[in-house]
Amino acid sequence: MADPSNQRVDGAIGRQNRIAWIVWLTYGAFYFCRTNVSAAVPGMKSSISAGGLGLDEKDIGLILAGLKIAYAVGQLLNGQLAERISPRRLLAIGMLGSAALNVAFGFSTSLYFLIFIWAANGYCQSLGWTPSVRVLANWIPVARRGKVIGFVGTGYQLAGVLTYVVAGQAAEMLGWRGALFVPAGILVAAALVMLIFLEDAPAAGSEAADSVETGRGAAHRQLSIGTTLWLTLTNPALWMVGLSLGLLDACRYGFVDWGLTHLKEVQNTGVGMAALKYAVLPAGGIPGAYLAGWASDRFFGSRRAPVACILLLLLGACCLVYDWVAHTSVPLTMLLLVVIGFCIFGPQVLLVGSAPADLARGGTSAAAAGFVNSMGYAGAALGDVLTGRSLSSGDGWQQTIYLWAGWAFASAAAAGLLWRVRPAAST
Repeated sequence: MADPSNQRVDGAIGRQNRIAWIVWLTYGAFYFCRTNVSAAVPGMKSSISAGGLGLDEKDIGLILAGLKIAYAVGQLLNGQLAERISPRRLLAIGMLGSAALNVAFGFSTSLYFLIFIWAANGYCQSLGWTPSVRVLANWIPVARRGKVIGFVGTGYQLAGVLTYVVAGQAAEMLGWRGALFVPAGILVAAALVMLIFLEDAPAAGSEAADSVETGRGAAHRQLSIGTTLWLTLTNPALWMVGLSLGLLDACRYGFVDWGLTHLKEVQNTGVGMAALKYAVLPAGGIPGAYLAGWASDRFFGSRRAPVACILLLLLGACCLVYDWVAHTSVPLTMLLLVVIGFCIFGPQVLLVGSAPADLARGGTSAAAAGFVNSMGYAGAALGDVLTGRSLSSGDGWQQTIYLWAGWAFASAAAAGLLWRVRPAAST
């Protein structure tokens, strides 16, 4: 005869897994209307007579930084909102708003209006991660959280692959505006799926609720904004996680925002073909995101910093040789991009998801994730501005990518300072 307690555990895990799959799809879909701009950049740089906007690298850097700055501000605000408002509602606003703004961006021509629209898109995009973390904290116990958040991380890596392919081919066939319009339709479809299937939290007293050790219920949602801010801002470990993530995101968005243009130029190919080659970068991030979370649980007692530090050091080394390889061999370039994707998104998922959820005080995981991610995108914004200025000043791609390498090494140093820090629930 089956043991009822075992049946309850199996039922809880089954429901948790279903929620993880829905969050996997939901958050991954956001990337269709965020990283798609990289396929539009070459067309935006082309002359007006050729159907472009005639923008230079400095202009592009300002547009890209606008999204990051708004995203950073949004993470601070939405980390608090996600503690009080239904995550499902916030996700719907973010997804539908981002899709509409992508369409508006495609119809825009003025530089300042483009900056404004893409910044507004950044705020809508910021409604994705913290509600997702809130849902996962409500459903997933600490013992499984590193692996599950790592699994969710594979979703936006796969979405990144599909975004390069879809947006790149759309730009090739429809012009640069196609890279905005087609992904917008995909995001709307994903929003409808989320609204139908996602549950914010398990019902009180259910087997799924009983299995979650922390971050479970309504108690912490009654904390005031001042209290959640205090618990977050006085947590020194979160500041160090945020610093490491900010430096990593500066390097990450060097590759994500500018790398396709670099590959197109140095290998003298069309944007569609460059996008197909470049799609292997987030493809490498799929095993990176999952295996980094698994390794931190399996080998380091759910300590995230050691795995992040090791991968960041490898990322810096890869950056140092990337431009030379890109000029030398297409197969080696694609192989190196797979390794770079692995080394970017492995630590990125740990720093943006597992570590804040682990280190949050008083169950305020969404606020912690929002704070850390805001620092990450502040670093990404600065990185976009400095990359644009480096290229427009004539430094060239090699010197600019050396700059990305420096950010990766600095991120590794910051993560290394947290090497022995354990999750709050395990101390």
